Amino acid sequence: MKYLIDFIEAKDVAKSAVYTHLKCTKQEAELVRYVCKRYVKGLEEVPVLDMLRDLFSEEGYAYIAKLDLVKNLLDLGWFIQMSFGQVKAHEASRLELLNTSVTPSISLLRLLEEGSLEIFLPEVKPYTDHLEYLQDQFDMVSLLHKISTFKQGFADNSLSIGRLKNKLTLLTTRIEERVKMTEKPIVVEEFFKEKALDEKEKRIFLALLKEEYSGGEGQFRDMNTLIELISFDEYEKIKNRALLEDGAKLITEEIIDYEEILNMFGGVSRAFYLQEEVMQRIIHPSKKKKVTKLKLDALVQEQELFEYIKPATTLDDVVLHPKTRETLNNVVKQVDKNVFKKLREWGIKDKRKSIDARIIFYGSAGTGKTMTAVSLAKTLKKPILSFDCSKILSMYVGESEKNVRKIFDDFKDLSAKAKVEPILLLNEADQFLSSRSEGHGSSADKMHNQMQNIFLEQIEKFEGILIATTNLLGNIDKAFSRRFNYKIEFKKPGKKQRLRLWQFMLPEKADYTEDFDVETLSKYELTGGQINLIIKNTAYKVAVREESVFGNQDFLEEIEKELGSSFDGAKSMGFKV
Repeated sequence: MKYLIDFIEAKDVAKSAVYTHLKCTKQEAELVRYVCKRYVKGLEEVPVLDMLRDLFSEEGYAYIAKLDLVKNLLDLGWFIQMSFGQVKAHEASRLELLNTSVTPSISLLRLLEEGSLEIFLPEVKPYTDHLEYLQDQFDMVSLLHKISTFKQGFADNSLSIGRLKNKLTLLTTRIEERVKMTEKPIVVEEFFKEKALDEKEKRIFLALLKEEYSGGEGQFRDMNTLIELISFDEYEKIKNRALLEDGAKLITEEIIDYEEILNMFGGVSRAFYLQEEVMQRIIHPSKKKKVTKLKLDALVQEQELFEYIKPATTLDDVVLHPKTRETLNNVVKQVDKNVFKKLREWGIKDKRKSIDARIIFYGSAGTGKTMTAVSLAKTLKKPILSFDCSKILSMYVGESEKNVRKIFDDFKDLSAKAKVEPILLLNEADQFLSSRSEGHGSSADKMHNQMQNIFLEQIEKFEGILIATTNLLGNIDKAFSRRFNYKIEFKKPGKKQRLRLWQFMLPEKADYTEDFDVETLSKYELTGGQINLIIKNTAYKVAVREESVFGNQDFLEEIEKELGSSFDGAKSMGFKV
């Protein structure tokens, strides 16, 4: 215990062996010595007020100004703040310290026992493999996490953020030196160079990779936790959110992705993860893929049944009735981990954490059925394959029954090859869903009934999300109606909705007459699809004029044509805001 005795008995505390390791002022060292003297006499807790009065017995209340010294020693990790024998969990204000006590931290006791707290790392050698490299990097992530918890006041007060940062610097320097010495390429470092990631992006990547290796419960998947790892103050936290928002490099280059989870209070949280291809490249660098994952859009181009639709809008972009939005939100919530857990415990769902939903969208043409289906796909971050059911009879005369099954078989085959779970959109599904013929009927009726029976069978077995669109719900066979767990009506928009549609669909960069009044246009009972068509037709007409300025009359002429020639069978199209 020579270092402790030397520190306590030294005539000049600055000349004691451990003084340089304290990294504090001489006055602060005197406070440390005061606490240590009482500690060795059996007084574990020292009242701050008594200590300041004894050491700084100046006239009046000048000793109060010395509270800064105590605060700094707490921040350095040499003291632990106590209150009624308990460690204080929160960071105290300076005046609050006055009526509390302090005790030596474990780090201080170790320093006085060993004479030094310097970190001695093993000899710097080249990495033998990528796992050795990752171990150092994962230690670095753990250190960053300790520093972030310390800043939030959740860490053990015996720790020192200064020493943690020092250890972090030593470790990052050591990693850099070992990488330079390593001749064999390290797959993660090669990946960083290829993608030109900066230091913060690298740390996010490594934290998510650590999560994959450890098989953790999501400690480093949360957006706020990841931001804490790369931020050292509140300003940086705000600034660094951009690294995990849509449009950020890590997301646009398909390095990481996220799931949005709706909680019971309506809030949305994001859980991030590494993309499958990136993860496999890092975890199995020497393993050559026997089967290349094929892109779904490329596979669809090789067949004739389905159309691949790339969603451009989410549900937030679509004008929807509140009840419709509520129903669709309930569908989305099936991916929430708490909702999934309940459904699985009740025996409603199996181990598959994907959404199971068979949905009918019904309503007049142009009310947004197709676009809502596509927007739901983007919200759920799923691709969507569309099949035009109106073509089924003309395409497969004489083989309709066989080819109804083929629709579902080919859909499963494409999904398996692309290793994705797309949404199946059956557009204009009246052919399949209409009431079946009774009695013997003609051979055509028998074929139609058989085709519908097979369709019914396939719906029963379908796993995932299936959306069928139809104009009339009244004609649907009851057997089909029972198989769909969501039936959502798309009504023609009211005046308020029509006004919003006109406002958002009108060309932003066009010129309009001074007396142009969009509210006048919204009075006409049009669907979103009709408004879209009228705007396009008007634009073609105005664009050829030398003075291309839009006026109300231009639109009214097209509205009159549309309403006069409408057969209520215009092509179904979505509308967005």
